[in-house]
Amino acid sequence: MCDNCGCGQPGENVTFRKPGENKEHTHSHGGVTHSHTHGDHDHDHSGSREIVIEQNILQKNDLLAERNRGYFEAKKIFAVNLVSSPGSGKTSLLEKTIRILKDKCSFYIIEGDQQTMLDANRIEKAGAPVIQINTGAGCHLDADMINKAVKSLEVKDNSILLIENVGNLVCPAMFDLGESQRVVIVSVTEGEDKPIKYPDMFQSSDICVINKTDLLPYVDFDVEKFKEYACQVNPDLKFFELSAKTEEGMEQWNRWLQERD
Repeated sequence: MCDNCGCGQPGENVTFRKPGENKEHTHSHGGVTHSHTHGDHDHDHSGSREIVIEQNILQKNDLLAERNRGYFEAKKIFAVNLVSSPGSGKTSLLEKTIRILKDKCSFYIIEGDQQTMLDANRIEKAGAPVIQINTGAGCHLDADMINKAVKSLEVKDNSILLIENVGNLVCPAMFDLGESQRVVIVSVTEGEDKPIKYPDMFQSSDICVINKTDLLPYVDFDVEKFKEYACQVNPDLKFFELSAKTEEGMEQWNRWLQERD
């Protein structure tokens, strides 16, 4: 178990898959099974070792994250870590962003979910190279997973790497991926008190996207009160208000991605 968040040990039963592949690669760390499926035959390599409870998982992750960050900077890859609770509209925002900007920007996408290829399939249809990381029992992505995914995607120089983290407002806040910017996405259906209920996520983010603004007439959500709470946690947080469904307000978000500020 992960000493920091209580989920499965990072790397446990993690699967990397691209849409359309008939092979599955499952990687592990800390002695968990590595399994590879190719067509009709399987290979299983098992081993085990004792996990030291005092091991500083975050320290190891932070070291790998710094390596990722150095690589991204050297290759001029703008890496954005998208975090939110489930259902905030991360995938919908990615779909619209790719369709609007794919002729102007080179996108690569990493999708993080505990199970299924649903989001990766949506992104592939939108027109961007994508890899799905299924974390199994894990509730967040970590720096090592990102390193492996970037190698598999063969991310090119001067591109934008968008990482859709596992839907969770708690654990992903603790794990630096080496990203250039962290973007927390909140939908207006969630309530304006999220920043003070989950302060670590908002404190560690650079940008806050308020999504599903087309629903504001139908829900009890005070945008200004939300911003007030968020700024109590992080006075430097920058806000974008938009609707990924109607595309209203997306111009500012798209401009930010293109300018990479």
